[in-house]
Amino acid sequence: MASVLVQQATHPSCFRTDRDGPGFEALCDDIERTDILVDQASRRGDIKDENHTSRFDADKDKTKFRQYDTASDRVKRFYLEQHTKQTVAYNLKARADFHYKTRAEMSIWEAIERLDSLIDESDPDTDLSQIQHLLQSAEAMRRDGCPRWMQVTGLIHDLGKLLFFFDAQGQWDVVGDTFVVGCAFDDKIIYGKNSFSANPDVHNPVYSTENGIYHPGCGLENVMISWGHDEYLYHVVKDQSILPPEALAMIRYHSFYPWHQQGAYRKFMNEDDEKMLKAVKWFNPYDLYSKSDDKPCVEKLKPYYMELIDEFFPNKVIKW
Repeated sequence: MASVLVQQATHPSCFRTDRDGPGFEALCDDIERTDILVDQASRRGDIKDENHTSRFDADKDKTKFRQYDTASDRVKRFYLEQHTKQTVAYNLKARADFHYKTRAEMSIWEAIERLDSLIDESDPDTDLSQIQHLLQSAEAMRRDGCPRWMQVTGLIHDLGKLLFFFDAQGQWDVVGDTFVVGCAFDDKIIYGKNSFSANPDVHNPVYSTENGIYHPGCGLENVMISWGHDEYLYHVVKDQSILPPEALAMIRYHSFYPWHQQGAYRKFMNEDDEKMLKAVKWFNPYDLYSKSDDKPCVEKLKPYYMELIDEFFPNKVIKW
């Protein structure tokens, strides 16, 4: 049975081409604009780590990124659906489904090209393709002298968006700020606790308690983060790469804004998570502010990044 599933998944038809790629990317841009506002607010009182301060964005006016007239209503509608449907039951099912089948088998570079073909150039801030945006993030890290493992992490960090074109139920289980399920929803989640009023977990006698199914100091590795492109890619690469723990944290937590920008869920952290928090904060500006950089030449840069991919992904073909 497993072999049949793999054969079905590797066929090109496993990608849902009926889904609205440009519309999906437009929503991603609206969400990113909100995240930038959160980032700006948190940076005002943030103490910088001089060893991990991005330099490429020092002279950029960050208020000019992501200006949308309709962003607020679309983002509010999106988060209302996400906060209603991201339950413990759904998250358990999503993880079980992940391990149940392989959706596709392809190399990292092939995955980048496929994402590029599925999402058109719909970004109002730039006419860059998806490949060029990923290269911008990686190149900004490269210019700042970030380690090679971090450069390749910047290159792949959005590949989890392929989930939208596999078997995701909608946009709400692919993108958006992530949060912990299985305990009371934190006030610091975007739009606050009120937006979860229709989520059945609110009425669960265990899931609605402060610690829920967890205990203080258990470590974020042991909590369930709402399912989406971050969590999906994390599970794809953690056993198929030799990326260090910091890179895996950057992938898994880069949309975990209640934690890395708002200070939520500190009670569940262990000593290791303190290091991972610094890593994610180091990564964050390269994710948010690199889209105004010069347009990269894909063919010129491809050999360098193919070398990086080979260095950190021993298997050429990845199971998605």
